[in-house]
Amino acid sequence: MSTTASALHSEHEHHPYGWRRWLFSTNHKDIGTLYLLFALTMFFLGGLSAMAIRAELLYPGLQMLDPDLYNNILTNHALIMIFGAVMPAGAGIANWMIPLMIGAPDMALPRLNNLSFWILPAAAMMLVLSFIVPFFPGGGTQVNTGWTLYPPLSVQVGMSMDFLIFAIHLLGISSVLASINIIVTILNMRAPGMTMFKMPIFCWAWFVTAFLLILVVPIIAGGVTMLLFDRHFGTSFFNAAGGGDPVLFQHLFWFFGHPEVYILILPAIGALAQVIPAFSRKPLFGYKSTVGSMLVIATLGMVVWAHHQYTIGMSLGTVSYFMIGTILISIPVGLIIFNFIATMWRGAMTFETPMLFATAMVLLFSFGGLTGVMLAVIPADVQYHDSMFVVAHFHYVLIPGAIYGLFAAVFYWLPKWTGHMYDEKLAKIFFWVNMISFNITFFPQHFLGLAGMPRRIIDYNVIFAEFNFLSSVAGLIYGFSHLLFLYIIIKAIRGGQQAKNKVWEGATGLEWELPSPPPFHSWETAPKIK
Repeated sequence: MSTTASALHSEHEHHPYGWRRWLFSTNHKDIGTLYLLFALTMFFLGGLSAMAIRAELLYPGLQMLDPDLYNNILTNHALIMIFGAVMPAGAGIANWMIPLMIGAPDMALPRLNNLSFWILPAAAMMLVLSFIVPFFPGGGTQVNTGWTLYPPLSVQVGMSMDFLIFAIHLLGISSVLASINIIVTILNMRAPGMTMFKMPIFCWAWFVTAFLLILVVPIIAGGVTMLLFDRHFGTSFFNAAGGGDPVLFQHLFWFFGHPEVYILILPAIGALAQVIPAFSRKPLFGYKSTVGSMLVIATLGMVVWAHHQYTIGMSLGTVSYFMIGTILISIPVGLIIFNFIATMWRGAMTFETPMLFATAMVLLFSFGGLTGVMLAVIPADVQYHDSMFVVAHFHYVLIPGAIYGLFAAVFYWLPKWTGHMYDEKLAKIFFWVNMISFNITFFPQHFLGLAGMPRRIIDYNVIFAEFNFLSSVAGLIYGFSHLLFLYIIIKAIRGGQQAKNKVWEGATGLEWELPSPPPFHSWETAPKIK
């Protein structure tokens, strides 16, 4: 091979082009983009299942689904949205922004980064197979357990449950590998002079989230492995007839499931800690207390899991402990909200789309937290348990708390990612349609739950018809509004007004985000500290 050909071959090895660029990439920006595109695809798939649910509940009686298919769609909606959409979207933004924010040339473990992404499409394929396998001859029963997968029902479900178990394993492996990468990058690759308490809050949010993932994902992996053994190898971990305990699975699931809520929310809080100071033209109020609050949330979040299980027959002392612990979490969450409001206070605020989503998150997530405190109280929760009130609470926490935070981040950094400005007018229309239809969809569900309508039920009494009709119509508008979001992104990627170096004029840059000067962005040329 000639010297020139050898040089070209070497260059292509290090800088693959075409489809190889995406398949073999170890560049944090490319992998971040892959994560975001995957999350967007799964977001629409999960949204489609949500719209099918709301279309079925438009009127009393059975419209187009049977009970098993309804519960199958419900199960897939939850798992796709949580594991396929929100978590990969957060990981995509982390991949893009963390190295840039800490002055690192790339993630610490680039090949591991590539692997952690490419596990996701395999997991997504298994998730989809778990939905469609029952429709083929000999495919067995559908996964009608809900996303909690409680035995004994999950022990009896057919082959589709095995696909789901392996999908959860793959998703967990991907999450743990990505988390290791984030922790190693933050600990080892900060620019000289950037101490931990000079990092942007977004990096802190992901640092805490990564530790949470590493601690709790093995628990759900163990739980579903035990479930697999009960299904195929004659064990009785959860089979009461064989001396097992079905409630044990609930404990294993919720020991993962409750911290998972904070795994979804903390990256969004980190994004808000960048957006709100930028559009308030002020440094973040209470940097260290915000970091401390995130650490307290992560710690308390791991020890209050059984507030999802008040009705299983625990002792009074046990449920009292979980009630007090759950209510205590509202203190650090409230402190973060206070810091955000104090940052806005008397700031020179402007309300571009990222700030609109950030403001909506602060307001609506606070309301979701309020209903969470209601559900924490034992006598009240016994009444609310498994009702539509819980569905309303959950969506008021996760849609404003996680998805609105991600929307704020996407609109904030989209000019940086694409090099083009997005259409601000269309983005504001998207925000208002989305936010109003979200509230009309989920707010009436509080009343349905308080009036006694159970969740995960395909049919309902005619007395619930009006609120369900309202909720379904608004839900369909809410779902379709995301097509506008897709259009805005495609339009920005394809071209448009060139993004300036300082995209948001006075609201740009590290001067509003860090309590210190910005770091050097070249690892090799940065001056060494004696």
